[in-house]
Amino acid sequence: MKKNINRRRFLSHAATGGAGLILSSALRAQSSTGEKPAAPQSPKFEVRPLGKTGIKLPILSMGVMRADNPNLVRAALRNGVVHFDTAHGYQRGNNETMLGKVLKDVPRDRFVVATKINVRREIFNDNAPEIFMEKFNTSMERLGLEYVDILYLHGVNSEKAVLHEPIHKVMQALKKQGRIKHCGVSTHDKEPEVIDAVIKSKFYEVVLTAYNFKKQQSLDIKSAIARAAAAGIGVVAMKTMAGAKDINVSAALKWALQDKNVTTAIPGYTNFDELDVCLESAASLAYTPEEKAFIDGGKKVASLYCTQCHGCDGQCPQNLPIPDLMRAYMYAHGYRQPGLAKETITELSLPDNPCGDCETCTVNCRSGFLVADKIRDISRIRNVPDEFLV
Repeated sequence: MKKNINRRRFLSHAATGGAGLILSSALRAQSSTGEKPAAPQSPKFEVRPLGKTGIKLPILSMGVMRADNPNLVRAALRNGVVHFDTAHGYQRGNNETMLGKVLKDVPRDRFVVATKINVRREIFNDNAPEIFMEKFNTSMERLGLEYVDILYLHGVNSEKAVLHEPIHKVMQALKKQGRIKHCGVSTHDKEPEVIDAVIKSKFYEVVLTAYNFKKQQSLDIKSAIARAAAAGIGVVAMKTMAGAKDINVSAALKWALQDKNVTTAIPGYTNFDELDVCLESAASLAYTPEEKAFIDGGKKVASLYCTQCHGCDGQCPQNLPIPDLMRAYMYAHGYRQPGLAKETITELSLPDNPCGDCETCTVNCRSGFLVADKIRDISRIRNVPDEFLV
């Protein structure tokens, strides 16, 4: 996301704490005097309804996962972003803590927060509801909020998991208690199956789905998204940048947001330059000639992103969860989030030495990944102490 900050945005950054000092001082002063922080600027981009939830969101939101600068969140707020997406496991909980500290100075009706709980490994165990509740309570303590607007069952990849009633009961109880407003599901793979299951459930109100120009099954996902929107399900897009090395950020974001059935996207900008690019992209969704050319040739762009097409299913004699391993590799080497990579790896049931019994790899990846090399590389992270994975 490399782009110079123009004069208009430089002044905005200065006013909102580009170095962090002006806005944070103002917020502290307003908090100490009991005054409300100044209202954010009206977003200069489209606002869409989040299904039948009653929430309306600007098409640009913020995936906070990789962000560790509270002043970036403040700058996003000041520039019309209202929806912030985090999760229980991001940055080993520090992400929720950072976001909560920022939002405590902001009136509750000026932002929408989503967090996510992952019980993928335990979901069909008898103690899954207890584990889910324990993680949720911890997340709420970190955020310091009375409620979150959206709570996602995180990382779902099957209809069976979406329809699992014990989790429904836990989330419904939290909803009755007023601790969550809306229930959702997030999915990185098998998106059409998961989205259709969300519709079938008649329980979940929002789906957070991977959706980008490099997805080999993007047309199937697009059709599923349309079905969800028709059923009143709010659709939030993630992974819009597809992990590409040399990506036209504006083109990639516009590709997802041009789908009117998508309510909003949560790109993970981590600095003010990246925020600048996303703001300007969302302000005008029409492609420039350069952006159109990039999208037309985008399938050939080098990427660390596994499209989760599952074309590798059945090819590995060890039956390794290759899409999940490739996603963990991307977290470590693309996102520079080794902690998240380890969390992803830890949730998998892996042998001590994956790929160790195979002289040559028989997996033929449609994206051209050298699967065995990546698995050997990323599987080592299990042995790295957490304190070295900040």
